[in-house]
Amino acid sequence: MARILRPAVLIVLGLIWLAPIYLLLVNASKDPAQYAADQVWRPIGDFALFDNMREAWEIGGLGDAVSSTLLYSIVGPALAVLIGAAIGFAIVALRLKHGFFWFVLVFGGTVFPLQMILMPLFVGYVEAGVYDSRLGMIAIYTAITVPFAALVMRNFLGGIAHQVFEAAVVDGASTWRIFWRIYLPMSTSALVAVFILQATFVWNDLLLGLALSQSTEVRPLMTAVAALQDTYGGLQLTAVLAGGLLVSLPTVVLFLSTQRIFSRGLSLGQF
Repeated sequence: MARILRPAVLIVLGLIWLAPIYLLLVNASKDPAQYAADQVWRPIGDFALFDNMREAWEIGGLGDAVSSTLLYSIVGPALAVLIGAAIGFAIVALRLKHGFFWFVLVFGGTVFPLQMILMPLFVGYVEAGVYDSRLGMIAIYTAITVPFAALVMRNFLGGIAHQVFEAAVVDGASTWRIFWRIYLPMSTSALVAVFILQATFVWNDLLLGLALSQSTEVRPLMTAVAALQDTYGGLQLTAVLAGGLLVSLPTVVLFLSTQRIFSRGLSLGQF
């Protein structure tokens, strides 16, 4: 009985998980004239996915948002990964005094929900003159992704024997050289895994983009997609869905192309 029941439950759960994806693909591929709210489950008639994507791209002005988000999702996580690796190196290799306290202080930034700090963050950005600027967006994306990077890198670097650091010191290597030429190359898989996770978070962010940006040149991609139906009243829902599908493809490609490195990076500290 269990042999039959278990696969059946898994199949049902899989179908439930795939249902939203089916709805997205089917309705994004419909011609606007064929779309109706009471017929969302009906299969495709005329295939119009690429036409809908082109309409969303041109009318919604997604080009500027893509370039901005690409900048944010590369620079922000890259800086966060380097800072997190430096924090982990200082705590694990340099045996920083009260290292656990400093780690808790850094990671404590994740304790409070993001919604709680949006208002003071908005006021601070306006007063500092970085509201609706790419510099401001890079700064917040870097700051918000550092705690997780520090957590992962501290755990990963803890798996490297301290004798490696001691041997490098005996050979006359400076602290910077040890970090840059020894510890970072040994942590490549973890660095890539953290970068992928954080880049995906930045790419899919909506809340910070809504709160800290306004112009089309600065706002992130998901904010631009969310504005498709509100700002451009004539844009059909099929085009909005196609736009959402279009901007989701890069993260899927990123995971598929780096899945081996990503899997190795998740085995923290295992050599």
